[in-house]
Amino acid sequence: MSNLTVKGKDLYLNGEPFQLISGAIHYFRIVPEYWEDRLLKLKACGFNCVETYVAWNLHEPKEGEFNFSGIADIEKFIRVAEKVGLYVIVRPSPYICAEWEFGGLPAWLLADRNMRVRSYYEPFLEKVDRYYDVLLEKMHPLLSTNGGPIIAMQVENEYGSFGNDKAYLKHLRDGMISRGIDVLLFTSDGPSDLMLKGGTVENVLATVNFGSRPEEAFGKLQEHFPDTPNIVMEYWNGWFDHWGEEHHTRDPHETAKTFFEMIEQGNSVNFYMFHGGTNFGFYNGANYDGKHLPTVTSYDYDCPISEAGDITPKFYAVREALAKLRDIGELVLPAPIPKISYGSIKMEESISLFDALENISQPIRRANPETMEELGQNYGFTLYQTFINGPHEKAPLTIKDVKDRALVFVNRQYIGLIDQWDNNSLDIEIPKEGATLEILVENMGRVNYGPELYDKKGITRGVRFHYQFLFDWTIYTLPLDNIEQLVFKKDAVKHKGLPTFYRGKFDVEEIGDTFVELPGWKKGVVFINGFNLGRYWEVGPQETLYLPGPLLKKGENELIVFELHEHENDSISLINEHKLG
Repeated sequence: MSNLTVKGKDLYLNGEPFQLISGAIHYFRIVPEYWEDRLLKLKACGFNCVETYVAWNLHEPKEGEFNFSGIADIEKFIRVAEKVGLYVIVRPSPYICAEWEFGGLPAWLLADRNMRVRSYYEPFLEKVDRYYDVLLEKMHPLLSTNGGPIIAMQVENEYGSFGNDKAYLKHLRDGMISRGIDVLLFTSDGPSDLMLKGGTVENVLATVNFGSRPEEAFGKLQEHFPDTPNIVMEYWNGWFDHWGEEHHTRDPHETAKTFFEMIEQGNSVNFYMFHGGTNFGFYNGANYDGKHLPTVTSYDYDCPISEAGDITPKFYAVREALAKLRDIGELVLPAPIPKISYGSIKMEESISLFDALENISQPIRRANPETMEELGQNYGFTLYQTFINGPHEKAPLTIKDVKDRALVFVNRQYIGLIDQWDNNSLDIEIPKEGATLEILVENMGRVNYGPELYDKKGITRGVRFHYQFLFDWTIYTLPLDNIEQLVFKKDAVKHKGLPTFYRGKFDVEEIGDTFVELPGWKKGVVFINGFNLGRYWEVGPQETLYLPGPLLKKGENELIVFELHEHENDSISLINEHKLG
């Protein structure tokens, strides 16, 4: 048994002074086969603790149905950390931000148009409590007070950046305590008056998050909480990327210098991130800054350990800084994981989305187009279909509040794009015999931070042709979680301008990590042996998708690409180099 406690400005573990030197590694962004590799590298850098968020939407993908297997096996991740010799900080608050879809909140919450999240709203708290009944029972035997490695847990995450509902914070705090969580509880917020006043709660340790100017940030913490330990729960040593922006990096030596200064002064530090990993599938989040800014598939974050697990110059700079202050022994690292180029793969088989509909979706009839959440869908794409009687001269087609990006087809001919950015309407003409209108809407990732959290997807209000709303819709939900039901054909006919699934097969003798490069392809999703690797988009900055070796198998492997647009290539490449922009 051990217990992390606070005495004045100091932390104590088992009654001895303790300086927290921690790194963030999210189990849900790494294939389980690599958990130990990444944790060993954290330990080898001289750190004594690993920190992880807990993603509610991963663990309760459908209301009342829980998942703690595979990449969601948080108990196993914590036990691996214990085996490696690391303490663990767990941040299980309902909301995590983390550039993760909807900040970790389950999308099905938004099926209720009256839902109010992150507040003392009883319908929301009832769902949190049911989730905590399951999750915290699993955490209980892993607490340090019960002989496990968990030394601290978070109550809420950067709540002062969102609200000031103290009754809500107290409900979370008391709910954790009543379920047997007796380790150190904390909150984390930005170092400002508004954030620290709004995000903290009585009898819970306050910590701060920042990327630079530690003296200023800790000064603000001490101003609000005199005689408290200086702990930065998120030291941002890198940053994340949005589609269409430049790739972010931070100088390794400047990162290490700031870290050294904090450790030298006795402060406790948690690196965010130490190893970022990947936003597999449709789990990337988005920000809103005047417009919707979806995050790329890579969560490399310019970390000490790269997305593919490589040791970076930042790792060596940070370890060297730490070694000046304490004995961290000789550097011992796991054997490197090979990076393999498997060459070019011809995507010889295909089927258009429209031809595949009956295999991967069931029609739903509604008078009005409904949101993804109202349709019981969390992620992916939704196809809305209606018939317009003719004739009608050319007139504007508009979608009221489309989220996020819609491809428009008339009689299966691609007309153009409507999105929530710059493309607000299209002119279409309806012939005498009428025409079928189809709108394929992509969820590019729900907002994970700030006041725009209520980010419903699909068509959220309605569709107008000229000044008239359109009714009588047939809707197909397309989460793409059943692609094994696709029936492919040899590509004798090109599906010009239509969203299409392409399949190629390749043999593997030696298994290693590789990277999917799609020159000439436009925008879509890549699947390897049924696993959704994530999105690609020609706007960059990310140019390749990381494919971890454990997702491959010796012998024949299947690669499927769902491409939304007409493109210039019928092959993709598996190369040994990651291109992040």
